[in-house]
Amino acid sequence: MALRKRTLVICIFAFALTALSCLVIIKTRLDLRPTAKSLQTILQDARKLQVLDRHGAPLNVTFQNSWNAHDYIPLHEVPKFLKTSFIVSEDKRFFTHAGVDWRARLHALWINLKRLKIVRGASTITEQAVRMLNPRPRTFWSRWLEGWEAGRMEQAFSKEDIFEFYLNQVPYAANRRGVAQAARYYFGRDLNTLTHKEMLALTVLVRAPSALTLYGNPQGLESVIARLSKQLVSKKILSDAQARQIYREKIYLEKPLLPIRAPHFARRVLTSEPHHLTDNQFRVRTTLDGELQKKVQALLNHRLKNLQSRKNVHNGAVLVTDHTTGEILAWVVGGSQGTDTPGISFDTVATLRQPGSALKPFLYALALDSGWTADKMIDDTPFSTQVGFGMHRYRNYSRLFYGSVTLREALGNSLNIPAIRTTRYVGSDRYLSSLRRLGFAGLDQRSDYYGDGLALGNGEVTLLELTQAYTTLARQGEFRKLSMLMDDSSDRLPRRVFSSRASSTIAEILSDPSARQLEFGGTGVLNFPVQTAVKTGTSSDYRDAWAVAFNYRYTVGSWMGNLDRTPTNGLTGASGPALLLRGIFAELNKGHITRPLRLSPEQKKDPIPSYKVQAGQTMTAVRIIQPTDGLHLAMDPRIPDDREAFEFLVAGLNKGDSIKWIIDSVPVGGNADGKYLWSLKKGAHQVRATVMRDQNPVYETSDVAFLVK
Repeated sequence: MALRKRTLVICIFAFALTALSCLVIIKTRLDLRPTAKSLQTILQDARKLQVLDRHGAPLNVTFQNSWNAHDYIPLHEVPKFLKTSFIVSEDKRFFTHAGVDWRARLHALWINLKRLKIVRGASTITEQAVRMLNPRPRTFWSRWLEGWEAGRMEQAFSKEDIFEFYLNQVPYAANRRGVAQAARYYFGRDLNTLTHKEMLALTVLVRAPSALTLYGNPQGLESVIARLSKQLVSKKILSDAQARQIYREKIYLEKPLLPIRAPHFARRVLTSEPHHLTDNQFRVRTTLDGELQKKVQALLNHRLKNLQSRKNVHNGAVLVTDHTTGEILAWVVGGSQGTDTPGISFDTVATLRQPGSALKPFLYALALDSGWTADKMIDDTPFSTQVGFGMHRYRNYSRLFYGSVTLREALGNSLNIPAIRTTRYVGSDRYLSSLRRLGFAGLDQRSDYYGDGLALGNGEVTLLELTQAYTTLARQGEFRKLSMLMDDSSDRLPRRVFSSRASSTIAEILSDPSARQLEFGGTGVLNFPVQTAVKTGTSSDYRDAWAVAFNYRYTVGSWMGNLDRTPTNGLTGASGPALLLRGIFAELNKGHITRPLRLSPEQKKDPIPSYKVQAGQTMTAVRIIQPTDGLHLAMDPRIPDDREAFEFLVAGLNKGDSIKWIIDSVPVGGNADGKYLWSLKKGAHQVRATVMRDQNPVYETSDVAFLVK
C-alpha cells in the first residue's frame, strides 16, 4: 500500500513537471492562432448557401464532406433540452472554464493512475472542437496541445459560437455530422420533433459513434441513457416521473428518406442566380417540387432502361414547368443505368442538341401573324434546293407527298416541304429573330448559316430553351423567363412574341388528333386523356428524340439520345419521349380538376378540308425553284447522253396559269403544271420562265444560271 502511494506521488510530481515543461515549450515555440482562424473559416463554410425545394427539403446535401456545410442549425434553434443534456453529459462546467476543465482533468488523471490505464478522458466541448479542427493521434502530448489550443479558441470566440460549432460538426455514424443530420438519419425527423429519449440517444451516441449504434443494437444504449437520465434528475432538470417515462419509452427508428437528387438544378441556382442572394441569406427556397422530381426521375430512368437494348439510347432529360406561374417544378437528368450512367454528370437539360421538327410550331405561329389562317393551302410536292454546288431533295418522314395541304395539316403531320415553303414566305431573318425572342440563345449564327433547314431543326437548342419557348404558346403568345426561385425579384415581365389568336390556333392544332391523321393516324400515343398540345421532333440519323407538351397548366419537355452523339436505333420523338410524357402528365393531373386548353376568343377552329392529291393555289410569288442559281450538274457516264434529263420546276402558279420555258434565250416549250423535263447538255446555261394567263404573258422570272459538266 505504501508502495502504491509512493508511486502516485512520483506520478503526480512527474505530471506537474511535465505540465510545466509543456507550458514553457508551448508559450515559447508554438503559434496557436491558426486554430482560431480555422474555426472562423469553418463557421463561414458551414453557412454556405443551402438550396431547398419549394417545401424546404435540401437539394445539395452530401455526406462525403469533411464538414457539415448544409444542415447547419443556429444555436437558438436547437431544443433547450438537447443543449442541456450535452452540457451535462460532455462538459458540466463548459460555461465557466476557459477551455480546459482542470478539475475534471486532474480527477481523470487520478482515476487513470489508480487503474493504471486510461479509463476517462475529461475532454471539454472546446477541446473536442479543437480535435475536430486538428485531428491528431491520441497521445499524451496531443492532449496537452489540445488544451492550449482550446484556451486560444476561447479567447477568439464566444462560448455560444463554440457550442454551436460543436453541435453542428460533432461526428456520428454513416458520415453524418451534427445533431440535425443525426436526427434525420436515425429518426427521419427534425430536431424539434424528437422526444426526450431520442435527444438523450443523440447525446450519448457521440461518445463512441463507431461502437454505439442505434441501428445495430438499440438496446445496448439503454443503460447509458438511463445513467444520463439520473444525472439530469440529480440536477433537477428531469423529474423522477419523467425519468421513469424515458426508461419505459421505446426508441423507434425510421430510415432516412431518399434524398432529392437535383444536383444540376442546384448548381444552376448557385451559378446563375447569385445576384438574388445576399451574404446573410444562407438558405434559398427554389420552385422545384422534390417529390415530383423523384417521381419523374424514376419514370425517366425506367423508360430509358426499356429502350436501351432495343433502341440503343442511354441518356435523357425532362423539364417540368407550371406555365401559369412560370416556375420550374422538376429538372431531371437520367440514364438507363440510373446515376451510374456514363455522362450522367452532364446537365442534359442545358445541353445543345438538334431539335428536329420541334421548332415548327413557332414557324407557323409567325405565319399566322403574317396573314395566313389555319386553312391556308400549302404545296406539298417534291422540292429540291441547292446546297453548295449540288442539290438537296426534301422529303417528308413517310416519304409521301400529299399535294395541296392546309396549314393545319402541315403542322399536325409535321410535313417538311410545307415548312420549307413557309420559311420562305415569312423570311428566314424574321423566323430566326422570333426564335431568339423566345430565348433560343444557342441560335447565334446568321440566318444564311442555317438556311431553309432551320425549320427542320438544323440549329442546336437546349431542352430548357425549347420548353420555355413552348410555355409562350401555352401563355397565348406571352414570353416569360422561367423562374427557379420562389421569391424571384428579377425582372421577369412578360413580352409578347405571338398574338393570342396565333398561339391559340397552334395549341388547338397540336391537341387535335384529326389534324395529324396523314402521318400519325387518328389514334395513338399523342392523344392524351386531357386536352394537351403535343409536338415531337427527331433529328437526322435518329440522334435526338424530343417531345414537348402543354395542357391548361403544365408544360413538359423531354429529350432522349446519346451524349456521345452516336445514333439511336431508330428512336423517334413519338416512340421515345412522347410515351414518357403521358406518364408524367398522368402524375401531374392526379388529384386535380382538369380543364381544356385556354383558347383565345379570337381563335376559331378552321374546318379541315378533305384529302387532296392534286396541287392547288400556291402561296408565294412565281419563281424557279429548280435549277437554283449557280447549280453544278454532272452527266452520268453510265447513262447514254441522249437519255439524261433534268426537271425544271417553278412555284407560285395560280390555277389556270401555264409556263413557257426559255433556255439560253431560246423558247423550248411550255406546260400548265410548272414542270419541264430538259435533256442535259454540257456547258453553261441560263433559264427563265414566262407565266401565261389566258394565253397572254403576265410575268417573267429572272434568269437562273447553271452548269452541266
